[in-house]
Amino acid sequence: MTTTLERETDPDQRTSESTSGGSVLSGLFSGITTALVIASCLLAIALAVVPRLMGGSALTVLTGSMEPTYSPGDMVAVKAAKASEIQVGDVVTFQPKSGDPMLITHRVITKQLGGTPEGTLFVTQGDANGAADKPIVAAQIRGVIMYHVPYIGHAAMAIGEHRQFVVVAAATALLGYGAFMFIRPSAGAKRGRSTKEQL
Repeated sequence: MTTTLERETDPDQRTSESTSGGSVLSGLFSGITTALVIASCLLAIALAVVPRLMGGSALTVLTGSMEPTYSPGDMVAVKAAKASEIQVGDVVTFQPKSGDPMLITHRVITKQLGGTPEGTLFVTQGDANGAADKPIVAAQIRGVIMYHVPYIGHAAMAIGEHRQFVVVAAATALLGYGAFMFIRPSAGAKRGRSTKEQL
């Protein structure tokens, strides 16, 4: 006669394994979400707060005239600068014509002090261009590039077309994440109390 022995699985063990698997996924989700929130905040500070504090702004690169330094879709952070602070080699954003809202971002290749009623003249050229631009005066320069963030300009242009929807969606996501982080510990505590009561 053959006796078959079966091992009964401890219910507490099954519950523990299930809870462990759920906590790993929950922790992974929480980590990814937190990283995304932190990255979004850092981008907002780098492209919105810092340039404004420096008297400038963030602009999207639209052409390839500064490649490989900056490519279309990159965003550059611009700070205000006096003519005396701008040196040969600096990348500046300027108006090709005074009063014209169009802006160009090129590198300063020559700086000519005095000699004109407008003061110092600057000659610029795109890194990918084979010829220099027409000389400009300090009044045409909007600022000097501090740093750039690759590719983010594509998202900025898309947001520009649907700004209201994106703002609402982002606010809803952040509120939902905050609510989730607030409720989750309470749910865990309730499960713990329920388990103790059953024991």
